[in-house]
Amino acid sequence: MELRRPARRALLVVHVVASAGWLGLTFGLLALAVTAATTGSAATVEASVRAMKLFADWLLLPVALLTLASGLALSLGTKWGLARHRWVYVKFWLTLAALTATTFVLRPTVNSATAEVAAGRPLPDDVLHGPIVSLTAYVFMTVISVLKPWGLTRRGRAARERTRRPAPTARQAGRRPGVPSSP
Repeated sequence: MELRRPARRALLVVHVVASAGWLGLTFGLLALAVTAATTGSAATVEASVRAMKLFADWLLLPVALLTLASGLALSLGTKWGLARHRWVYVKFWLTLAALTATTFVLRPTVNSATAEVAAGRPLPDDVLHGPIVSLTAYVFMTVISVLKPWGLTRRGRAARERTRRPAPTARQAGRRPGVPSSP
């Protein structure tokens, strides 16, 4: 079932805004992590990791879930399909992996860094890893969204062939017109 044009366009706007928000949040996390890792001020380190915690706890998951949900709805409600084009398929799985990594790696790492700094211990070295990996994945997904590389999947090629080939006429099927085929 394809979405009607107004619904498709509204959903596309939601998806682009959510995706850009996820990318922007990650840029912000990276800027805060770099600031925390390179400053000599304990107060700046603490302020940076506390800001990272706010981003990670309150913004990342809702934006990530909105990105996944809107992308899934777009793929299922448009000609692109979820498994017809390789770029959509790759983007879906990367989004799912990024959401999982955000939930189970990035957020716990930020929370751990915040606890370490609050306890007066030095900033953990791994605070930069999550934002760098996430940013790389989101930029890659943005690039494939724009370029749409790799063509159709096997399923997409089969669907295209079904729409291109007209159904055989009675004569092409070896039957006389108007005479039902025998079982």
